[in-house]
Amino acid sequence: MQQLYSKILGQGEPLIILHGFLGMSDNWKTLGNQYAENGFEVHLVDQRNHGRSFHSDAFSYEIMAADLYRYCETHQLRKTDIIGHSMGGKTAMLFATMYPEKVNKLIIADIAPKYYPVHHQTILNGLLSIDFKVTKSRKDADKQLSRYIPELGIRQFLLKNIYWKEKEQLAFRFNLTVLNDNIEEIGKALPQDAVFPEKTLFVKGGNSKYITSQDEDLIKKHFPDSEIAVIENAGHWIQAENPKMFFSITSAFLKC
Repeated sequence: MQQLYSKILGQGEPLIILHGFLGMSDNWKTLGNQYAENGFEVHLVDQRNHGRSFHSDAFSYEIMAADLYRYCETHQLRKTDIIGHSMGGKTAMLFATMYPEKVNKLIIADIAPKYYPVHHQTILNGLLSIDFKVTKSRKDADKQLSRYIPELGIRQFLLKNIYWKEKEQLAFRFNLTVLNDNIEEIGKALPQDAVFPEKTLFVKGGNSKYITSQDEDLIKKHFPDSEIAVIENAGHWIQAENPKMFFSITSAFLKC
């Protein structure tokens, strides 16, 4: 059985961090080191079809939650805190409701347990338009992406996934074909009867619309012992846009 790739930092109570769609564990390296300095054994995990983890045609939240369970068993993590951003938050929510005995505290970054319509297609179209037979540098890839994605920050985030697969051959670390084919899976809601009774913190970006006031009742239904914190002057990528405040709020929650 294939295992998820991870980087493990520090010593102490285990803390798993799950990246979002088209992301990878490296996105959390700086914050991961800060949590490690704060007394945690931090597991920066690449989910399947992302980062350095294995590629597979099978892709769903149920499968990714099962991947995480196997990861915990392999690393003998009896109980762990979890931080999940966006897609990683959806995986973390489902994992916590399926295996509540495995989770101490749960932190969900800028995603709700509701259904989201497909909204990544322009990004995916931009990525699919890159032909690595003719694209031989990140600069060329960025030029091609800019035709679809005007935001420099989003392009830089995506371009981190480009690596030298072999001499003079670039590739994406994520499994673009499978992710594109299964894009409907990304927005799926948490099952209606799923409940995690332990302490949960939802962290919302003040400029983001991923969590709205209308979602609060649904959040309480699935996570009765939950609270919502808002980080102002930050959008969906709150941990990157305001890392100092994100670390402060989440560390206080984990330590209380």
